Amino acid sequence: MKITKDTVLHVAELSRLEFKEDELDKLTEQLGNIIDYIENLNKLDTSKVDPTYHVLELSTPLRKDVVEPWLSNDEALRNSPRREDEHFVVPKVIES
Repeated sequence: MKITKDTVLHVAELSRLEFKEDELDKLTEQLGNIIDYIENLNKLDTSKVDPTYHVLELSTPLRKDVVEPWLSNDEALRNSPRREDEHFVVPKVIES
């Protein structure tokens, strides 16, 4: 696949990126080199290679999901600078 300046401009527009003319030329060449390298990798015979999903054997340690006593509303709101009934009051951060 040949990468053209038009392709780079199209992707840049979709990505909301702007490049100077000399940057465009350099980026077009670099992306072309990357695509050429990947095409070389596609020529390799990988039929006897097992798929690798992760290079390390990792697992996520999980704990049992056990219901435990928790803070009451009064305990949770005890140190709150401002509260209203059973809720924290925070400054408005979204403008109209």
